[in-house]
Amino acid sequence: MLIAFKLKLALKLTLACVAGLTGPLAVAPLFNGAAAPDQIPGHPPALVELQPGTVSYRVAGDFTRSNRQIEAPLTSVRFTRPLSIMKHQVSAADYQRCVDAAGCRALSPGVKPVADRPAVQISWHDADAYAAWLSRTTGEQYRLPTDEEWAYAAGSHYKDDSLPVDDNDPSKRWLARYERESNRESGTDIEPQPSGHFGVNENGLYDMSGNVWEWTSTCFVRSKLDENGRTISKNSNCGVRVAEGQHRTYITDFIRDARAGGCAAGVPPDNLGFRLVREHRSWVSELASGLSKALSIARS
Repeated sequence: MLIAFKLKLALKLTLACVAGLTGPLAVAPLFNGAAAPDQIPGHPPALVELQPGTVSYRVAGDFTRSNRQIEAPLTSVRFTRPLSIMKHQVSAADYQRCVDAAGCRALSPGVKPVADRPAVQISWHDADAYAAWLSRTTGEQYRLPTDEEWAYAAGSHYKDDSLPVDDNDPSKRWLARYERESNRESGTDIEPQPSGHFGVNENGLYDMSGNVWEWTSTCFVRSKLDENGRTISKNSNCGVRVAEGQHRTYITDFIRDARAGGCAAGVPPDNLGFRLVREHRSWVSELASGLSKALSIARS
């Protein structure tokens, strides 16, 4: 299994346009600093439960019609069940607990596991490994949110990156995109700030649009549409995932520092971190029951 992982990683490094890879496997120093009262290392993460509702959502990915790039469709996504999501981003201290338990890769050199700072320079694989470790540790089911779930939780902090220009004029679209990206100057202070520094949104979640972008489980997809807007073909690339923050971006899944590379379009995120969704027990039970029924039918 280790050999297969190394071969897969080597292939990704060869194919990536720029490599901004990872720190060593050595264990990082013990954490220090003070945590927020509801973010104490070693305790279950504080969650916000969002009730069912609807979000106006610009579909993630790249869309073309008649070989011309167009805006991603704007759709309305309905959530029929409550969504439990972490109130804060996962802290560096909590991530270090996973490292100490041999469930996660060590933080990058120079990243201190401070209790009141978010874990940064985290790849998608790092975040996914932490979710698996936390699930095993707590007996609950944690995972990265989908991009739609992140948009719903972000509320007014979710940014629609549409370009309101004529889809039939590629030059106007290029100029509009250039102007938008030019206006996205990186902040002068890219260091991760204490939890809560960037405020709380109307849903009670902290730092949804600060200088730490958050990984989602959503893969990058290229879609071709016909003249009537119907999907002709889809090509999913799960080696690239959606990260959300001040704007949406697409990052190669093994990248820890997007500013050093990773084929992200436009201005790269200052930092990469994450927060997790906790599945409701009833959902897991329903899924297990459904799988059991399906297996029974298949055997009969």
